[in-house]
Amino acid sequence: MTWTAIVLAAGLSTRFKSERPKVAHPLAGRPMIRHVLEALRAAGCSIPPVVVIGPTAPAAQEAAGPDVQFAIQPEPRGTGDAARWARPILQGRVAHILITYGDLPLVRPETFRRMIETHEARGATLTLLTVHLADPTGYGRIVRDSEERVLRIVEEAEARPEERRLSEVNVGVYVVREPWLWPALSRLRPSPVKGEIYLTDLVALAAAEGAQVETVLLEDPEEALGINTRAHLAEAERILRRRINTRWMLEGVTLVDPERVYIGTDVIIGPDTVIYPDTYLEGQTRIGRRCRIGPNTILRDAVIGDDCVVEASVVEGATLADRVHVGPFAHLRPGTRLAEEVHVGNFAEIKNSTVGPRTRMHHFGYLGDATVGANVNIGAGTVTCNYDGVRKHPTIIEDEAFIGSDTMLVAPVRVGRKAKTGAGSVVTRDVPPETLVYGVPARPRSSS
Repeated sequence: MTWTAIVLAAGLSTRFKSERPKVAHPLAGRPMIRHVLEALRAAGCSIPPVVVIGPTAPAAQEAAGPDVQFAIQPEPRGTGDAARWARPILQGRVAHILITYGDLPLVRPETFRRMIETHEARGATLTLLTVHLADPTGYGRIVRDSEERVLRIVEEAEARPEERRLSEVNVGVYVVREPWLWPALSRLRPSPVKGEIYLTDLVALAAAEGAQVETVLLEDPEEALGINTRAHLAEAERILRRRINTRWMLEGVTLVDPERVYIGTDVIIGPDTVIYPDTYLEGQTRIGRRCRIGPNTILRDAVIGDDCVVEASVVEGATLADRVHVGPFAHLRPGTRLAEEVHVGNFAEIKNSTVGPRTRMHHFGYLGDATVGANVNIGAGTVTCNYDGVRKHPTIIEDEAFIGSDTMLVAPVRVGRKAKTGAGSVVTRDVPPETLVYGVPARPRSSS
């Protein structure tokens, strides 16, 4: 069955008290609306969905990402009016249209797929998603007749006392036959209470015409959580974190304390890796097999090889080969590449540098814009002085060099293979291979 979706995202985020559109706020490492769109794609959306936004919402467009079509609702006249603006884009292109909201990020792809399948199997004109809640406050209630046929959805503000006691509520997801949808939307009228055009009135319209209205009952009530406040956002974050952590544990990753591990939506982790508490894995981070990460660690857009240890450190935009040990209390900044069996110890910082196999930087120091060879010892307190106030300059340290404690390497400078610098040296000139230099400025040791 060919189908696509309309995602309504033209709200003003009033209760968020934010200049940023509500759907652009981050949730588990990606904008809220992105969760909705990814779930629709995973459910089999045939063509790019249409996101309906307000006239001054470029942040919402940016948040939605690629492969999305946009329609603009010029004035905030309600959800029924918002859906109308997708008509020029979608009319005649698909057989059925799923309509949902950009602030329903917890609905799973399986739920969308089940709605589509039910709608098609029963030949429905309109199918809606419902759920039974112990506390239905704030939701539109599902009103049925004596034969359990759906008659209408009544918004809480307009519900009578007996209707407010109903426990079956509207989640806010619909599947509608495309040829019926557009004329039906044009027949909706503003609510006498709020003056808005409600999308929910489609249900009463279909029922009054004798069209077939079906429901799909939501199995997990958590999916029904709509994000209207920052408190709801925090609750959704908790739910998504639990889902993500459970998935990785089922994939063979050990989380020592799952409630205190934060894994972004796009992170990938290899089996037999152990994640310790208070660890944050963010962005496009990739972690290999049999690693030990944490505690108290942040990995952001990092690539970690197999059998690595990263302990109480920050790694952002860096790449580690296999069997690398980092930390505690190290900081690897963007552009850092560590080869096999490199060891970076406490209070070491590396930026935009390549470090060769088996090199050691056990103690505090700074490498910036450096290329370091294999089997090099970087003594405690070593600093590459790479910035002259205008430009960054490179430092090159060749294989098996020994850099003594408190060495200042004033770039641009090269230290040759198996060369050595004495403790406290300030190196301002290239050091030939197998040469010892020391002093301020550093000079070769005299032959006498």
